[in-house]
Amino acid sequence: MKRVLQAQGPRAALLSLLLFLMLAFVWHVATVPVASAAGGAANLTPEEIEYLKMMGKDPGAAAGASASGKQGGFPAPAEFARTAWKHLSNPFYDNGPNDKGIAIQLGHSLARVGLGFLLACLVAVPLGFVIGMSPLLRRALDPYIQVLKPISPLAWMPLALYTIKDSSASGIFVIFICSVWPMLINTAFGVAAVRRDWLNVAATLEVSPLRKAFLVILPAAAPTIVTGMRISMGIAWLVIVAAEMLVGGTGIGYFVWNEWNNLSLSNVIFAITVIGVVGMLLDLLFGRLQKAVTYVE
Repeated sequence: MKRVLQAQGPRAALLSLLLFLMLAFVWHVATVPVASAAGGAANLTPEEIEYLKMMGKDPGAAAGASASGKQGGFPAPAEFARTAWKHLSNPFYDNGPNDKGIAIQLGHSLARVGLGFLLACLVAVPLGFVIGMSPLLRRALDPYIQVLKPISPLAWMPLALYTIKDSSASGIFVIFICSVWPMLINTAFGVAAVRRDWLNVAATLEVSPLRKAFLVILPAAAPTIVTGMRISMGIAWLVIVAAEMLVGGTGIGYFVWNEWNNLSLSNVIFAITVIGVVGMLLDLLFGRLQKAVTYVE
């Protein structure tokens, strides 16, 4: 089976490359400028031209941009590549509050996500252990978990801003509140699902409760706990973008919102790409950790 997976690796990479080239070609074809833009503007009445200007669409400006070779509207792949190179060639510049390099913006977002995720781990894992080892406590707390779990993290933002009165801390709180539930539920499930045979052996050997927790229950529940962490990290990285759009200041989410206000779609698409790549790397990191703690019976 391992040899089959290794043989499929190069073919999978080639197929991914072909899909990427196909998407890039479709993107290029879809963004080719229309040559008859000037003729279309000439056929409009003055009232129609004025109406289009009021709606934010200037036919004359579009025709001038096409004639001068500039791209308008949705950016083409070449324009996106130039934008990406501009950001990646100098990612650490700092020209003021609204003009920072992509690495600085990304660093602020990762710091918020990391701190909120760490706080969630400190709460969810020990509490999940206690809930998993006590059926009575699990039944008592389950209604509260089921009520709080589906609440959108952004719904907590007004309360966080009102009580904490700090936008950055409010963003960290949102990360915490959205990260805690998958870890808590998976930890409780993993602890409760430990095989009774192993617990009976520990009881026969008169292992202390603390040693049993760290030497029997934790290794057995580790794959499930890490799965909860992996899900929580994906949700946390998903939420930080929307949270930073609301709180403003710094971060990749604020960068997306600020560039949208500047009508720079190339920068918006570049930021979306960065968000996706970083999310993929975080998931790969937890995937490696999950493989490291998974055992074969």
